[in-house]
Amino acid sequence: MSIKTVRWDRDADVVVVGLGGAGACAALEAAQYGARVRVLNRLQGGGATAVSGAIVYAGGGTAQQVAVGYDDTPEEMFKYLKQEVGNSVSVEALRRCCEQSKQDLHWLEEQGVPFDASLCPHETSYPTDLFYVCFSGNEMAEPYKSIGRPAPRGHRAKGKGTSGRVLTTKLEHAVLAAGVQVRRQTQVQRLVTDSRGGVIGVEGRSIPSGSFWARLHGQLSRINAKAVTHTPPAGRMITSLLASITQRQSRPYRVRAHKAVILAAGRFIYNREMVKEHVPLYGRCMPLGTVADDGAGILMGQSVGGATRNMGRASAWRFYVPPESMIKGVLVNRRGERLCNEDLYGATIGEYVAANGGDAYLIFDSATRKEAIGQLREQCAYWQLPTTLYMLFAGYKKASSSGELAAKAGLDSVGLEKTMAEDHAQASSAQADPMGKSARFFRPQAKPPFYPRNCAFDAAAGFPCASMTLGGLVVDEATGAVVQADGSAIPGLYAAGRNAVGICSKKYGSGLSIADCVFSGRRAGRYTAHLESA
Repeated sequence: MSIKTVRWDRDADVVVVGLGGAGACAALEAAQYGARVRVLNRLQGGGATAVSGAIVYAGGGTAQQVAVGYDDTPEEMFKYLKQEVGNSVSVEALRRCCEQSKQDLHWLEEQGVPFDASLCPHETSYPTDLFYVCFSGNEMAEPYKSIGRPAPRGHRAKGKGTSGRVLTTKLEHAVLAAGVQVRRQTQVQRLVTDSRGGVIGVEGRSIPSGSFWARLHGQLSRINAKAVTHTPPAGRMITSLLASITQRQSRPYRVRAHKAVILAAGRFIYNREMVKEHVPLYGRCMPLGTVADDGAGILMGQSVGGATRNMGRASAWRFYVPPESMIKGVLVNRRGERLCNEDLYGATIGEYVAANGGDAYLIFDSATRKEAIGQLREQCAYWQLPTTLYMLFAGYKKASSSGELAAKAGLDSVGLEKTMAEDHAQASSAQADPMGKSARFFRPQAKPPFYPRNCAFDAAAGFPCASMTLGGLVVDEATGAVVQADGSAIPGLYAAGRNAVGICSKKYGSGLSIADCVFSGRRAGRYTAHLESA
């Protein structure tokens, strides 16, 4: 759209698209540096961060780490993350993230986000309400712990259940207190550019604020944030209703950005066409996020020449902990071959399952099952119990031998019998696991009956494997500006969070996405606030 034909409804120095973790941090940082900021959000607010567990990956000697007895440093954090994230970002950017990590967590506390110093004593996918500091990745597993000194860097916002809403509510309160103007129920559809290709505003559709339809849309979007994950049929129905309200009740809405537009509109896991194009295997998984994670921000950036990277990267969370005794099982592919160290973080295990076509089975014996059942009360949060009970009590066929188990599960019997015999011999003789499993979990699975737990990406509704996409727009790592294929920045356009390539855009670890939302959001907000007005 030509700038000469635009009739602006509002204006601001900085326009932020999205009010999730990254958008809130970008808006708040820009406002704290003196910019007039306006945020446009498609739903009610919070984004995928609000439905997350609110774990922030932070290190370098946070107050919480010190309180639980760990003397972490930015260098140790860097050594560990360098193994995990590879070349997702440059060494310089990763170092900046690690050096800023402690301060970023403190900044969140200054905005009112509560944290606590209580260390989770067992391995888990997510701690119960008794614990708020945890090992949230592969820090305690080989080969990672031999390269970087292990430290718990998962800092969970303090709140009951999954505390994502606590984190985003506190951030939203801080955003509003800073004088940021927020327009909800507003779907940004296009970027407005000038004659030189610079981005000078946004255009979309908005349901009139304060109207009955805006309130209804907001209430339904809050319900749908959980429904799309926990009750997909209801989620699809509410999603359709939300789209209908937007189509019928919204009006054209355009906002002029005098300095910049920051895209912070989430990933693309709910855009099934994009998933099919870029990460088709992960279409077998349960999508993690909200229906607004449909790639709109990425597509808008591409529409004005923005380059993308790692669009073929996604993360699948194949957890079978808690209870932690399940780590004693043996994870195999359909050929009966062992896949990896079962002590690894769930997203890393998901990488191995993906490499085997999205299929895997965890084989465990009656002794392991009995021990795991005994850990349910202590180690499982209430919302984890349905999945854990299904894993231990339903959806499988037990067998008296490896051969019988292979036949019932559809696995190669020769391969499985060989794998289980080798595992039994090594574990029984107190040898170190050649794949690096911790000695306390390396125990022979020898007491029948045996159980094959289907760990495929689409194993069953009762034992889902959650997934999210990781790729996004390429940005200048010093500023957050969206760049073109030749590396030149697009004037007036920035991106943060999962709209941008960041720390976790190649491989995921629990808390890395929110940590990157804070790091990249603050970066974009800080830089754009200091730009000259156009």
